[in-house]
Amino acid sequence: MLKKAAALLLVCAGMVAGVGCGTTTSKFLYAAIPGSNEIVAYREDPNSGALTQLVGSPITAGQAVQALALHPSGKYLYAANSGAAPTGTVSKFLVASQGNITQATTVNVGTAPTLLAMDPSGSFLYVGNAGSFDVSVLSIDSSGTLAPVNQSGGGTSAPIGMSPLNMALSPSGKTLFITGQATVGEGTIEAFPVTGGQLGAPVVSATGNTPYGLAIDSTGAHLYTANKIDNSISAFTINADNSLTLISTTADTSTGPVSLFIDKSGKYLYVANSQSSGNLSAFSIGTDGSITLLASSPFATGSQPSFIAGDSTGNYLFVGNQSSPVIQSFSLATSTGTLTSVSTYSVPATPTSIVVSH
Repeated sequence: MLKKAAALLLVCAGMVAGVGCGTTTSKFLYAAIPGSNEIVAYREDPNSGALTQLVGSPITAGQAVQALALHPSGKYLYAANSGAAPTGTVSKFLVASQGNITQATTVNVGTAPTLLAMDPSGSFLYVGNAGSFDVSVLSIDSSGTLAPVNQSGGGTSAPIGMSPLNMALSPSGKTLFITGQATVGEGTIEAFPVTGGQLGAPVVSATGNTPYGLAIDSTGAHLYTANKIDNSISAFTINADNSLTLISTTADTSTGPVSLFIDKSGKYLYVANSQSSGNLSAFSIGTDGSITLLASSPFATGSQPSFIAGDSTGNYLFVGNQSSPVIQSFSLATSTGTLTSVSTYSVPATPTSIVVSH
């Protein structure tokens, strides 16, 4: 018994710094930094949520790298380069076992790509192009290589008639939801049926003004938008025909909601408030999809939080801030939804996208 205990102690002592004996598999966090054309890479301690920057990070990326997406296999990282000219590009990075990334190939897409959405099966990557008002679709082969998918209307992009503000796939991967501002004073949600990477005719629904935030629950039953100008959160039921039925529109207690995140348990909705608030609002989610403000909300962040990501354990949440270029780590109490700050990490310039490996 003493020998076994000593061996266990040696194993724990020899682990990567910051990783305890509770969970031994490190996760990796990547953040896009368009102002410096870089990607910052960290190792996440799965027992504390603390981040350690990898050797060699930041990594040089494409021009104004804006959005990131990880392949479900964890072997490939994709980056949308919004400043590439004459057209935007998406770069493929190889992900090593220790989290380091190496750029491999690049393909052309539409103008100013700012959004990425990964198919749950890892077969397709959807690219929202803010400059050309369309969506490029890229197929992904067994080696992670990207190739344009021809759309039914001709060409390799599908027009959407507006600059996309946010984009998300349903959990089934069969519907692509895109928010935008097609009408003055009223936001728009376009729901495109997807078959083999081809977008069909959209079902269009209205939402609040300037819907930057978008989240879909893990069951695919409910959809939420954060409406920046209205300072509100809209909750919808997703119908079988992809139409949306409004459940409620809830006033945000803070200002400038721009990003939404549903925790792994599906019990809580978090809202990044980008204007004077500098905080996250938190709501509980009812069985009918309605939301109720938590008594412990809001939770303080740095200046102008602009997006939220979480790790696969469901125990930690990460926030990127615009004015103060930092990434913040929070622990999440799954029984109450309360957030507690872990630490803050400086980055070279404003981060615009965060992804965490599974």
